[in-house]
Amino acid sequence: MRVIAGTARSLPLKTPAGMDTRPTTDRIKETLFNMLQTMVPGCVFVDMFAGSGGIGIEAISRGAKHAYFIENAKDAAACIQENLNFTKFGNNATLLKQDALSALSLIHEKEVDIIFMDPPYKSGLEDSIISVLANQPYVTEDTWIIIEAELKKDFSFVENFGFYIQKEKLYKTNKHVFLRKSI
Repeated sequence: MRVIAGTARSLPLKTPAGMDTRPTTDRIKETLFNMLQTMVPGCVFVDMFAGSGGIGIEAISRGAKHAYFIENAKDAAACIQENLNFTKFGNNATLLKQDALSALSLIHEKEVDIIFMDPPYKSGLEDSIISVLANQPYVTEDTWIIIEAELKKDFSFVENFGFYIQKEKLYKTNKHVFLRKSI
């Protein structure tokens, strides 16, 4: 795994050992950031269930002013810290080593521009996280929430929390769902 573009382009990133994390492939990461390219420079980015931190590091490399990395697994959090040190992005990052639901209340920004989450498939965590995000002051109608999920996951529930699906990008084995807050 590597940083695809920006100031840290081509730098290799470490990934946690074992099968507990599923790093987003370079091809899918490149497609995602091609869709976000005009929104990333100067943004505040949140990478939930961050694994190796590859998505948030890619955002910083492409000009995000700050990224929050939320990761509860000890080995994965250590891997994120190593990758931040290696890329020299530590000053642009906050690593929250705890579960995603409680970490959301520790983000003290006026507005977060992009929230990316890749929770374990079939965990059902998307529902509870969306319900918590609905009440966070930093989530506005300008915030993009992007969820990496299995193809069959139904997101019609987001309407119950004041969000709508702006678009979906389908891949062979998974998808990205782009949510916005209803006005």
